[in-house]
Amino acid sequence: MPQELKAISDQIQCCPVDNTFKIIGKKFTIHILRNITLLGQSRFNEFLESIEGINPKTLSVRLKEMEKNELIKRTVFNETPIRIEYTVTEKGKALKPIIMQMAAFSMKYCSCEVFKDGKSRTLEQVFGK
Repeated sequence: MPQELKAISDQIQCCPVDNTFKIIGKKFTIHILRNITLLGQSRFNEFLESIEGINPKTLSVRLKEMEKNELIKRTVFNETPIRIEYTVTEKGKALKPIIMQMAAFSMKYCSCEVFKDGKSRTLEQVFGK
């Protein structure tokens, strides 16, 4: 092992990739982040209706975990009826490039599963960015 790598590995407490996966790897967490950052969703029912296979209990648990991990912020509006909205934090926003790269990977290498016509596409073609 090169000397520089050994010096760094002595400082590492856990694998940084594993640590990130612990934060975003639970089922539906990345979907919620995708919907907040890319689709601008902020309400419980928006997530529930747009994330395939999620149920209210799981959604509630994931939102609480994400809030605890400081990926999102929960805001309660004192209205009748009470309105609750979720917004992405700076920490959560830092994951947007990862989400975009995950999308780009699938659009390029798994296009048969992603697109009805099976043709690969770029981020620019899909999102116009």
